[in-house]
Formats: sequence, structure tokens, C-alpha cells
Amino acid sequence: MNNNMPATTVVKGKLKQPQHRFRFTFFKEIVKRWPFYVMVLPGLLFILIFNYLPMFGVIIAFKDYNPVAGILASEWIGFKNFEFFFKSDLAWRVTFNTIFYNLVILGLVTSISIVFSILLQETGSKLRTGLYKSIMLMPFFLSWVVGEYIVYTLLNTDQGLVNRIRESLGLEAIQWYGEPSYWRFIMPLAYLLKQVGYTSVIYVAAITGISPEYYEAAEIDGASKWQKAWYVTIPLLMPVVIILTLLSLGKIFNGGLGDWSAFYTLPRESGILFSTTDVIDTYVFRALRTVNDIGMSSAVGLYQAVVGLILVLICNYLVKKYDPESAMF
Repeated sequence: MNNNMPATTVVKGKLKQPQHRFRFTFFKEIVKRWPFYVMVLPGLLFILIFNYLPMFGVIIAFKDYNPVAGILASEWIGFKNFEFFFKSDLAWRVTFNTIFYNLVILGLVTSISIVFSILLQETGSKLRTGLYKSIMLMPFFLSWVVGEYIVYTLLNTDQGLVNRIRESLGLEAIQWYGEPSYWRFIMPLAYLLKQVGYTSVIYVAAITGISPEYYEAAEIDGASKWQKAWYVTIPLLMPVVIILTLLSLGKIFNGGLGDWSAFYTLPRESGILFSTTDVIDTYVFRALRTVNDIGMSSAVGLYQAVVGLILVLICNYLVKKYDPESAMF
């Protein structure tokens, strides 16, 4: 027997190669396909620098942070920063608002985007489809600062368009910026107008990738357009819907689908509306700006990230039970 041959072991009927052989194969693969890895490198560095390196700052949540002493030399206080947040009545309020708005927005945007994407495919004209896409995408490229002025123009108590129409009909003007309950509907509607066009275009691209043979087979069976959409388009679109939903759930505790600035700008920082418009991100930003308590803000941010991770894991587990191929991991 040749003693120079590398030792191998059998694991469950398979020949297991030595570890150094796998390392050699890994580096050989990198050398072979180096142009692709070079293209990946900028994005990888961006993620490492702005997403992973700042994770070191998580320890601030457990310290009485002193800018002069620095992160490591600041006093360790354990979970006191978390106690301040969870013992207040604000913890439940901002957590509920965050979950409520994200679930409502996610459900509305997903369902209506699917409907619009199916309708866009049925226009029968590339020119009309392109025109409709351009019109629907316009709100997505407007910042929430512009959206704030549009909403204020519509809902201003004295000169707002909505109240003017109500007065012309003999109805009383509504104090939109003085009644929190209205914003349970205003915020999801604002997100819907901004996001539905962008999401619809994604679903249109997914529908374009569906093989025409499925529709031809449905036509042979006598299916109507409604039946083709219900029994062919939507089922084949579900993997894309599931992936986008899981990605959105990862941002569910990050304002509104990853964009919390709407909750800060649209209500115009009206304290009366905080009960229905204050989410975790706006609470952290306000605490950091007014109280200047970096430790408490970091604690709330860590809580936000952990709960978001748990939601993704739970939803991915449920998806894996329903359709293993559609799960992310």
C-alpha cells in the first residue's frame, strides 16, 4: 500500500476527501473564475464595511457610553438600557405600530401589485404597457420630503384640497393633523401609492418568464383570461412572491419596508399623532436627537434587529413546511 496517498474516510457510504484537498479546490476555483470574483468584490467590501464591522458597536447597548472614554472603556451596566425602554409604555406602542403598519403595507402592496402586473400583461400593446409602467413608477422616485408637501397640500386644515371639497359639499373640515386615528389609513395608502408601481414591474418581469406553453394548454382546455390568471399566472408567480415577502420581512422592524423616513416626515413631527405614527426607528432617532442617550438608542436598535431576525426565521420555517423549494435557506 502506498503510504504517500492521502488518507480518506467513508462517511455514510461516500468517500470523504482530506480537508486540504477541498481548500486546494476552493482556491483553484477562485483563480479559474477570478473576473467574476473581482466584480463581486466591491459589493462584498461594501457589506463588510457598512453591515458587519458596525456590529462591534452592539456592546454600546450594554454600557453607559461615554464619548470621552470610548466604547471599550465605558462603564458596563448590563441590561439597564433595555429596562428603561421596556418599563415605559412606549415599548408596546412603537412595537405594535411597527408590526401593524408593515404587515398591512406588505399585504396591500403585494396583492395589488400582483393584480396590476396581470393587468399590464393583458394590455396587448408594448407601447401602452411601457407608458403605464412609467406612470406607475413615477411616485417611487419621489422622496418622502416631496410626499410630505403633497400630503400637506391635500390635508391642510384651512387650505387643503380635501377639506375644500368637503366644505363645498356642506361637510365640516377635518383636523387631519390633530386626530391620530386617521393616520392608520393615511400611512398605508401613502406607501401603497409609492411602492405598488415598483413592485408591479418586478412581477411583470416574473410573468414574462412564464412559458407560453402553460397558457396554450389552458386555452385548449377552454380557460378564460380570469381562469388563466388564477390557475396559471398566480401559482407560477408564488415563488417570486414568497422570496420578496421574506426579504421584506427582514426589514419589517426597520420603519416601513426598510424606509422609516415616511413616518418621520408625513406626520410633520406632530406630537398628537405619535400614538399612531411613532415606530421604532422614529423613536430611536428622536431619543438620540433630544435625549442624546446613545446607550438606550443602541439597546432599542439591537432589540429591533433581533426581533426582525426571529420573524424571518419563523416565516422561512413556515414557507419551508409549505414549499421547501421556495424557502431562502
